[in-house]
Amino acid sequence: MLTIYLQGLFLGAAMILPLGPQNAFILQQGSRRQFHLMSAALCSLSDMILIAVGVFGGSALLSQSDLLMTFITWGGVVFLAWYGFGAARAALSNNLTVVRAEIAPTSRKRVVFILLAVTWLNPHVYLDTLIILGSIGGQLEYTQRSWFTFGALTASLVWFFGLSILAAGLSPLLSRPISQRIINIFVASVMWLIAFKLAIQGIQH
Repeated sequence: MLTIYLQGLFLGAAMILPLGPQNAFILQQGSRRQFHLMSAALCSLSDMILIAVGVFGGSALLSQSDLLMTFITWGGVVFLAWYGFGAARAALSNNLTVVRAEIAPTSRKRVVFILLAVTWLNPHVYLDTLIILGSIGGQLEYTQRSWFTFGALTASLVWFFGLSILAAGLSPLLSRPISQRIINIFVASVMWLIAFKLAIQGIQH
């Protein structure tokens, strides 16, 4: 079972570590110490739901629904482009208050809303969790699937909480105006890049 657990752990890490809107958002929240642990928990919980559904037989449902994937794709394009615009505007602003906090969610509800959007409106999340991890884990014997899922979830928990805590620990450095400008530019670039890729996929689909 250890081999199955490690397989899930390393495959989960391979899916989570690449640059994406979740990572950018958690870095941003951690640098400001605003609901950063809750943000990490929400990302991990979303992964838990998607990976478990995929491994235990739900991956085929999404792949058969072209309409749902189209809705998710273009919803993601609009949201990520909008959020990227806010980050870019903050980065280029001469107002230090705006630079530090204009697009930083200041309420728990807004953090939850944005995190759910950057997670559930990103088709890459479904591809990584439901389709790839789900199809690989789904080929295992039923008793082994739980260990595979647990391994993938471990990777998610360690990464998101590690990134959140690291960003919060470096907050005195990252909260400086110049650092916030750099982070905002980084966030805008990530959001726009993912939005562009999603738009290309939507057009070609």
